[in-house]
Formats: sequence, C-alpha cells, structure tokens
Amino acid sequence: MGIYDFEVKTSKGEPKSLADYKGKVMLIVNTASKCGFTPQFKELQDLYMKYKDQGLEILGFPCNQFAEQDPGTNSEVQEFCRLNYGVTFQIFEKGDVRGDTAQPLFKYLVEQQGFKGFDENHPIAAKLIGALEENFPEILEGDGIKWNFTKFLVDREGKVVARFEPTASPANMAADIERLLGQ
Repeated sequence: MGIYDFEVKTSKGEPKSLADYKGKVMLIVNTASKCGFTPQFKELQDLYMKYKDQGLEILGFPCNQFAEQDPGTNSEVQEFCRLNYGVTFQIFEKGDVRGDTAQPLFKYLVEQQGFKGFDENHPIAAKLIGALEENFPEILEGDGIKWNFTKFLVDREGKVVARFEPTASPANMAADIERLLGQ
C-alpha cells in the first residue's frame, strides 16, 4: 500500500483521495488550534504561498488527541485557521493520529518515518519534553506521533522522505521542499 491508496475526509466529511495529489510534493501535518506550536500555522501558510505554484500541497489534519488542544468542530477549526493565520491550504476532518484509533494515513506515515528525536534547541522543546515525561510518559515510547504539528514530507512519487517533529520550524524546511520541487 502506498500514500496514494489512502482516502481521507475533508472538513465537510466528503471523501478525498490522496491520489489527487500525484505529482505534487506534500507536507502532511497534524494540527491543533490551542497549542504552543499553533503559530506554526503562519509559517506553514508562508511556505504554501511561496511554493504552491511549483507543486507544494500542505494537508492539515486537526487532532484533539494531545491535551485536548483542538476541541472545536470542523467548521470552528477552519474558521480559526483562516481568521487567525490566513490559512488557505487544505484542512481536513479532525481525527486521531496516534494509537489504535489513529487514522490509517497516520499509521502509515509513522511506519514510513519513525521518531528521530526533538530539536532540543527549540524554545518550547524543554517544556514539551518535561510535560510529556510528567503527564504522558507513554507518548515518548516508540515511533508514534508525540504531539501536535508533527510534519511528514512526501515527494512527487509518493515516498515519505522525512519526518519533522513539532520542534522543527516549518520555515527551516524550505531547503528540503525546494530540493523535492526540483529547484
């Protein structure tokens, strides 16, 4: 099974095949609107605006699984992203990204690119690691998604080529994106 075999749901609950993105570079992100990393929406939107005409698609998947940091309805999440960060890239239906209830797409992404550690130089990294150790130690085990704003980069052929943890700034991913876009 490959990435193009997955079907996901739009924020309106309509089915969307990832095959529709064949030939595009995709950045797939689990998002949340009330998280310390939520300002990454602006950086993601900046990347989208800079590279969308060259073939970049950003796919946002809201998730309320981590400390209930995205409690709104699908329409509330859409409105929040649009009004607060000017998001124009695709935001899909909210769902789980970790554990037994994870959306199949995210199970696949984690199988393709496991956890390689946090960037401990990020200003929020120590706080995140401390909170996980104290409140959610089970999250630190294995390759599962650790928190909101984990990002997966997929090349034009559908291969998941990189995983970036929440502590990786989207702005710092530009060189990787440019390489996949063929610049």
